[in-house]
Amino acid sequence: MSTTVNVVRKGTGETLLEHVRWCDSWFCKLRGLQFRTTLSPGEALILVHPKEGIRSTSIHMFFVFFPIAAVWINGQGVITSAQLAKPWRPYYASPTPARYVLETTPDFLDTISIGDEVEFI
Repeated sequence: MSTTVNVVRKGTGETLLEHVRWCDSWFCKLRGLQFRTTLSPGEALILVHPKEGIRSTSIHMFFVFFPIAAVWINGQGVITSAQLAKPWRPYYASPTPARYVLETTPDFLDTISIGDEVEFI
C-alpha cells in the first residue's frame, strides 16, 4: 500500500506538491528514483529517516537518468538544503542534519528557499 501526503508551506497553507509518495520503508528508500526514465510534473517522493542526520540522509544519483530537485528538510519542517542533483553523481547531502529528503522535478527549486518551513499533510 502506498501512502501519499501533500507538502504545504507553513504559515500560508499554500500547497506546494500534492500526492507525494511517503517513502519510509527500507526498500522504498533503497529504490528511490533509480531505474526510472522520467518524472512527471508534480511527481515527488519523500525519503523518511528515523532521525536527523547528514550522512544518513545523503543520496546518490547512480541509475537515475535525469536531474532532480533534492530538498532536505529537518524534523521541524525547515528546509536545510536544496540542490539540483544530476544523474550518475555519487553524493549529495545537506550541510546540516535533516530527517527528510524530498525528490522531485527541478522546477520545484524555483518555488522554495533555504529556511522555508513546510509540513506534510
